[in-house]
Amino acid sequence: VQLQASGGGLVQAGGSLRLSCAASGRTFSYSAMGWFRQAPGKEREFVAAIDWSGGSTYYADSVKGRFTISRDNAKKLMYLQMNSLKPEDTAVYYCAAERALIGSSRSEDYDHWGQGTLVTVSS
Repeated sequence: VQLQASGGGLVQAGGSLRLSCAASGRTFSYSAMGWFRQAPGKEREFVAAIDWSGGSTYYADSVKGRFTISRDNAKKLMYLQMNSLKPEDTAVYYCAAERALIGSSRSEDYDHWGQGTLVTVSS
């Protein structure tokens, strides 16, 4: 699976952005997917994950209630709708794919990564 993330940009605090992750490859529909982010000077952290069918989703506590992960297997796309953005959400956001069907919060469970898209939230 090859992944390409897009949709990042500059937004004011309280605003919204929607990130997209386009996948190529025949195994997309059978892969759990996730979003991770890395802020300057910090380690990469889990944001959200979704199982292969889209029926189960998982979120980091820091984004729960503000972000929504979804996927469209027919279009081989995954999304991250980000609302009520905060300056602390500023980071490079990466999409990733697992070999497993069930989503995980552990980056080591993911074996395909996109190139990242920068999200900057101004105060």
